[in-house]
Amino acid sequence: MDRNKIALIGGGQIGGNLALIAAEKELGDIVIFDIPKMESMVKGKALDIMQLRPHDGYDVNITGTSDYQDIKESDVIVITAGIPRKPGMDREDLISINLSIMKDVANNVKKYAPDSFVIVISNPLDAMVYTFYKVSGFAKNKVVGMAGALDSGRFRTFIAMETGYSVQDVACIVLGGHGDSMVPITRLATVGGVPVTDLISTERLTEIEHRTRFAGGEIVKLLGNGSAYYAPAQCAMEMAESYIKDKKRVIPCATFCEGEFGVNGYFIGVPIVIGSGGVEKILEFTLSDDEKTALNNTLDVVKKTVAETGL
Repeated sequence: MDRNKIALIGGGQIGGNLALIAAEKELGDIVIFDIPKMESMVKGKALDIMQLRPHDGYDVNITGTSDYQDIKESDVIVITAGIPRKPGMDREDLISINLSIMKDVANNVKKYAPDSFVIVISNPLDAMVYTFYKVSGFAKNKVVGMAGALDSGRFRTFIAMETGYSVQDVACIVLGGHGDSMVPITRLATVGGVPVTDLISTERLTEIEHRTRFAGGEIVKLLGNGSAYYAPAQCAMEMAESYIKDKKRVIPCATFCEGEFGVNGYFIGVPIVIGSGGVEKILEFTLSDDEKTALNNTLDVVKKTVAETGL
């Protein structure tokens, strides 16, 4: 039986961690792609991870390349190509640079891996996943953006830090765009089934919501040059694993909506089921009036950013 094949478009900090996680999970053989001047670097990362295999015991192959032909017939494509944020920049500042990169990636993925399931990480996420979808012509169920998984994970982390309880027992969700207008759904957050509103004061929850919205920028500022890479890589591989193994995980992702949650024609963070069919279902639930207002506000931001793509 042939192994699955995973192609990582972009071999930077996230790309390297994606390769390591995919290898450790034995999700399939891995190709790390980057532009020609970065070919030596990605080949070095691939060889380094290959040499880790005797110690971790995983049996997959990892290669580095700058030739798009090497991604041929990939089952999963994860795209991180583009420049990362730097201090003082928001995700939307990246659009003019990363737009042309994403168009080129989309055309090559369409050419060499037309049946793949595509996970976009590049920022500004909501516009970049929309760009890939429009340029590639892929079906909506085969394209997602890694956003809500990371944002929800950050929300879970801050709740666990506040309560002192295990993060494994924290359940919560963040909807909307992958930016400062995202919508943490605090009323549904629980710790071991106990509503978080019974464990944390309203004032502190408001502060945690704010920190969640600006969590990416907090890391950008602390790093000084670049953006988060460990957590985003793990989130994307959870999505890839659910597709490859048909796990039917429920994960909030930037997904193309056609009326769900009142959103039509845009990618926005909503809870979805990921299985062998890709995005198999969007799980709708009733929002409060305040949540609807907040979701409409984040949708306005997404629309503005998407409009800048000209697509």
